[in-house]
Amino acid sequence: MVTMKLETKPVGKYGMVLDKDVEVPMRDGGKMVVNVYRPDAPGRFPALTACGPYGKDLHLKENFPATYAYIEKNQPQILANSTGKYLQHEMPDIECFVREGYVIVRGDVRGTSKTPGLQDPNSPLEYRDGYDVVEWAAAQPWCTGKVGMVGISYHAVGQWVVAGQRPPHLACILPWHGTAEYYDGRTRQGGIFCDGFTRGWWERQRINQYGSPDCPYKDMFTGERNTGPVTLSKEELEANRAAYVDTILAHPLMDEWYRERMPRYEDVEVPAFVVANWNGLGLHGRGTIEAFTRIGSPNKWLKVESGNYFTTAMLPESIALALRFFDRYLKDMDNGWEKEPRVEVSVRGADDKVNRWLPGNDWPLPETHWTAWHLDLAAKGFAPGPVAHAARIDFDSTGEGVAFRSAPLDKPLTFAGPIKLKLWVSASTPDMDLFVTLRAYAPDGREVPFLSSMEPKSPVSQGWLRVSHRKTDPKRSTAWLPVQTHDEEQLLQPGEVVSVEIPVWPASLALPAGYQLELLVSGKDFERPVDPHAPKGATRGSGLYTHKDPVDRPAARSNGTYTIHAGEGRDAHLLLPVINNA
Repeated sequence: MVTMKLETKPVGKYGMVLDKDVEVPMRDGGKMVVNVYRPDAPGRFPALTACGPYGKDLHLKENFPATYAYIEKNQPQILANSTGKYLQHEMPDIECFVREGYVIVRGDVRGTSKTPGLQDPNSPLEYRDGYDVVEWAAAQPWCTGKVGMVGISYHAVGQWVVAGQRPPHLACILPWHGTAEYYDGRTRQGGIFCDGFTRGWWERQRINQYGSPDCPYKDMFTGERNTGPVTLSKEELEANRAAYVDTILAHPLMDEWYRERMPRYEDVEVPAFVVANWNGLGLHGRGTIEAFTRIGSPNKWLKVESGNYFTTAMLPESIALALRFFDRYLKDMDNGWEKEPRVEVSVRGADDKVNRWLPGNDWPLPETHWTAWHLDLAAKGFAPGPVAHAARIDFDSTGEGVAFRSAPLDKPLTFAGPIKLKLWVSASTPDMDLFVTLRAYAPDGREVPFLSSMEPKSPVSQGWLRVSHRKTDPKRSTAWLPVQTHDEEQLLQPGEVVSVEIPVWPASLALPAGYQLELLVSGKDFERPVDPHAPKGATRGSGLYTHKDPVDRPAARSNGTYTIHAGEGRDAHLLLPVINNA
């Protein structure tokens, strides 16, 4: 361990000291190497822990330069709020918390950066280590004994599971954009393996494996290789790395392997400030919101924001809000935090800016008017009520699918919340993979795109379902949110027509009169045609959240003719969470 005084902006109450490369013992004899950022003053302070795979010693511009460049261009207030010297991926600005009297414990999880061991993301062992770091921090001479957890995305995911283990000294959590649902909310949307993100993300993690000689990243404090002084051979690296992708492929159903990577929701009882983002389409968005609804804590708040997925937590107003929450539950300040709306939802406009904020006391918002848009198969549009006469539409599962577009809106439309699609379907194949895309169009016919975490031109929302996974959990499902169990396959019989309910991920939108909504149902990922002038690797609508793995999607299983049925009691409809008078 090395202790050094760090440069900070001369604001706030304290300067900052760093205890670098502290070895924290784990219960099984292993260790986690952490950095401890402390106020430069005697006394005890509450601690915030954040452990992840991206490198505790990496500056944001080192491993995510595009995000840093975005801040420089579009959010200079972040850099004006501190020195900017300690900005890191998926973390709020460390400097801003330490100067207000908090200790930040930043750890490299096992097998990554400076911490030796098996690189096994989101494993039960990793979450036990998270518990041990909380309890270690509470026992240090610089800590008051009260500990919280902080962080974005990966650093938020672990908070749910660790909190469900109930560490005695964990006082609160602040998961910012982090799904608790490891199956449907991360690796297998609707039961379909998301190979695009999973493979791409895993390849990036291998670069930062402990002992890797090929790591291009440099420690921001020493200038040395980020993966530590030890160099492991190719064989040693392979032996210390889980078969992450292959293991996910080996578990197509929800089983014990998945369950032990998810929280005991009812056991999360500490105060929780949960932040979701509409831009988390495909990853984190749905799972973050649903975790808020499921945890046992009586003291919980939800904010659903918009804006850049990776940088909103660094904004001065976000830092101030987080500090108010931590001041209340880690410093026992009577600062009126409880007067914050239990739920606060941003509504996006057609310009992808926040149109307004809607406060409430529950999710979905109590004033939601659930409105069914009934599919008219003949007109490929929507009808005011269920279509009476029998109708069907066939389409090739490998083609572009079938689109249902509304007439131009005769009055403004605002919706915010979960969305559901009810269909009756059959197929020439034993299974169907259904991809649902909700799009918006301006009066001139131009599509209205939205920024998401991995896609600059995302649709309004998307949903996925493998039809053999259509069975729902009657205890958890609601009229607006079907919850599939994913614990068994129910293959289709020839000619069999089945009812399916597809959860379309939560979304918000305020559309003026004259705009249109379109529902696209297809048998493959939503991808716009390739622009001949687009740079190599440019995304096409779904970002990295694509589903093309031939092991998970063999052609003989689901490539064929899909049929949508309606009429004669089969009410195919899109259920929208309309907010009247918004």
